Amino acid sequence: MRLLLITGSHPRHSYVAQMLYNAGFLSSLIVENREEFLPSPPDSIVESDKELFIRHFKEREQAEHRAFKVNELSHWSIPILKVEAPELNSSKVKDWVINTTPDVVISYGVHKLGNNILSLFPKYSWNIHGGLSPWYRGNTTLFWPFYFMKPNWSGMTIHRLTEKLDGGSIVHHSVPELDYGDGIHDVACKAVKQVSLDLVAILQKISLGEEIVETLQKSSGKLFTSADWEPHHLRVIYELFNNDIVDHYLDGKLGHSQPPLIRAF
Repeated sequence: MRLLLITGSHPRHSYVAQMLYNAGFLSSLIVENREEFLPSPPDSIVESDKELFIRHFKEREQAEHRAFKVNELSHWSIPILKVEAPELNSSKVKDWVINTTPDVVISYGVHKLGNNILSLFPKYSWNIHGGLSPWYRGNTTLFWPFYFMKPNWSGMTIHRLTEKLDGGSIVHHSVPELDYGDGIHDVACKAVKQVSLDLVAILQKISLGEEIVETLQKSSGKLFTSADWEPHHLRVIYELFNNDIVDHYLDGKLGHSQPPLIRAF
């Protein structure tokens, strides 16, 4: 099996790459250089929201560095192509895909791939989406389940790569186990770890010749855009709940609605 991973440059992206590499599946890698991992708060917001903004992204940085220990890419014995966002659909990437002849393509944490690239991909071409589709599609989709006080709806979706954003047929939903004391970033990190394990298990099935079933998305769900998220939404997470929404859920104070998950095994 020749697996090409197209992923971002943040710690969670590198972790997925490391897991695939350690499992012996990763044959080649394209890394898109993503935006600054620790952004600065907008000047236009009130001071209290700036403090929440700084806290939120600082704690995300701390959580990801705790959770994801990754070797330097220079130590990996596979071909690696590094690109900027405008190059993602370029002839450079197109030539790379053609030359590496992958049997499986996985994308995770990159900007939208155009049809000129998608058309080159093999039968098994999937995206890892950081949210449960179809209910949480688009951007910031590990945040919104907490905002809506449904932390058990935090998870990841492996789905077919198509031009429709997070809309391809679903292969598998991954959800992490929630524990007392988990904050929003702890759950996000757990979700990444769980989908990495699940993806390796699915690839093992393919390597044994098993067919992987995909399920059409029957609901449009909700597509969240980057414009939907505002710094003042953090007040719910940190002021109303002090980042202990999981504890409230586990205590039975936030209901027991469960997502109807699709599983590959």
